[in-house]
Amino acid sequence: MKKAIPVLIAIVLILIIGGVTFGSQIIEKYSYSQEQADLYEHFNVMRENEVSIILQNELIEAKAVLKDGLCYFDLATVHLYFNDRFYVDEVEQLLLYTTPTDIIRSSIGTAEYQVGGEVQNAGYTLSYAVSSGEEVTYYIAADFVKQYTNFYYALYENPNHMQVYTQWGEQQVADISGETALRVLGGVKSPILRQLAEAETVVILEKMETWCKVKTDDAYIGYVENKYLTNERVEAQEPVTDYVVPEYTSLTRDDKICLGWHAIFAKSGNDTLNEVLANASSLTVIAPTWFSLKDNEGNLQSFASASYVEKAHDKGVEVWGVVDDFNYAANNDVAIDIYTLLATTTTRTNLIDRIMEEAANCGMDGINIDFENIDANSGEHFVQFLRELSIRCRAEGLVLSVDNYVPYNFNSYYDLAEQGVVADYVIIMGYDEHWAGSDEAGSVASIGYVRYGIEKTLEYVPSGKIVNALPFYTRLWKTEGTEVSSEAYPMTSVENVLSKYGMEAEWDDESGQNYAEVNIDDVWYQIWVEDVQSISVKLNVMQTYDLGGVAAWRLGYEPAGVWEAIGGYLAQ
Repeated sequence: MKKAIPVLIAIVLILIIGGVTFGSQIIEKYSYSQEQADLYEHFNVMRENEVSIILQNELIEAKAVLKDGLCYFDLATVHLYFNDRFYVDEVEQLLLYTTPTDIIRSSIGTAEYQVGGEVQNAGYTLSYAVSSGEEVTYYIAADFVKQYTNFYYALYENPNHMQVYTQWGEQQVADISGETALRVLGGVKSPILRQLAEAETVVILEKMETWCKVKTDDAYIGYVENKYLTNERVEAQEPVTDYVVPEYTSLTRDDKICLGWHAIFAKSGNDTLNEVLANASSLTVIAPTWFSLKDNEGNLQSFASASYVEKAHDKGVEVWGVVDDFNYAANNDVAIDIYTLLATTTTRTNLIDRIMEEAANCGMDGINIDFENIDANSGEHFVQFLRELSIRCRAEGLVLSVDNYVPYNFNSYYDLAEQGVVADYVIIMGYDEHWAGSDEAGSVASIGYVRYGIEKTLEYVPSGKIVNALPFYTRLWKTEGTEVSSEAYPMTSVENVLSKYGMEAEWDDESGQNYAEVNIDDVWYQIWVEDVQSISVKLNVMQTYDLGGVAAWRLGYEPAGVWEAIGGYLAQ
């Protein structure tokens, strides 16, 4: 018996130790952690002047910065989340903002800004710098952005973070029934963000079985146990309406327009007006190619004629002078750098001044911008040019129209959405599906291509502002081995081409055109014919979209029968 006692004692001690250990494990597993979270890490604030942004109910990657106690957004953040009409001229160090009637201008790093049209007529001085520039990054004061944008923000410290609202609606909220911790994640072992007070109100973001993701009034997003939520309800947010967005008025016509481009490459070209109008019974607007960029200072080469305008008006036709960025080559040795011209406010303004002077001198009714050499680097400057030009056109009652390629991702910098606001007409050049430089033969404008161009543009522009342009020409394709080439022909020459090569055209439903091909001495000739029938198919498709009208390149290339088809389209 005496020998058994030590054994029993050992067993008891083992049980006690095991029980204590097990109990400790149980306590450890179910007890609430008091570990405090690293708030700077949680808000991803790495520098003293950084401010994290909670947009609506989400911590976003973009950050603001603190300067003299005020929040500033970088330009990219302003464009992405608030207002994409703020523009920086890096050459002249200017911040610009454009409304339908005025340009707001401020030199980078200053507290002054001016508001005015052609002549700056009002100056203001703020208690803070409107903007600042650091290397290639430009910042705008949040309060200045608020002058032209409706949003709400509140700044909090330790660490620096801000709550931002750009949208408002209803949200699910609840009160906290007793003091508890707001944790980084759901679970009693998750670190604590901060303590929640009794009766504090939180926004419910996501509710799970025992934990709920919430946001506090000071923009902490974390998790709290469901048992601490009471008085759950829906509350409507009060929207911010401090800024009244001005209306961009438009000079779109009540009826569909019919625009024809008149190719003029010298003053003598104006003498062909009667000739190109002879059969164009349905034409409402003629667009002579009068103006081309002459240099990088904003000057123009001009073939404008007041007598031309008078003659067109006598025939009931408006005149919208074309300004292009490519026809200068035949008459000028200066290499045009479109970026240099448009990225500098002085030269951009000079160009607009020259355009307006020409319009006033000849009495034309509108301006047609045909800039086809814009690249991704120049896109934002081209759009700013259109904004500024639209102010002057609006003031003078001139219709502003802009020519565009069929929209794809690779040319999205033409910004059709903004064009659809500031311009009166957005013209889609619904041709050149296959062009002179194409490495394969194909239609200039198949019906699928035309339909795609219209539907894609409708994603950005109101239908009444969209004009689809038709080709009055086609291409004869020649394939010899692996070499592909083509030559453009007016519609009026197609029959001669078919006869010359002994081709007989047959209707092709896929392209919506008559198609012909022939092999002569191992050379393959193909042509997708533009004729009255193919134009009629395009017009029928256009009719279903209730567009603002039709355009055509170019006058003089078409048979008379085309105008009967166009007249039928306009009458519907």
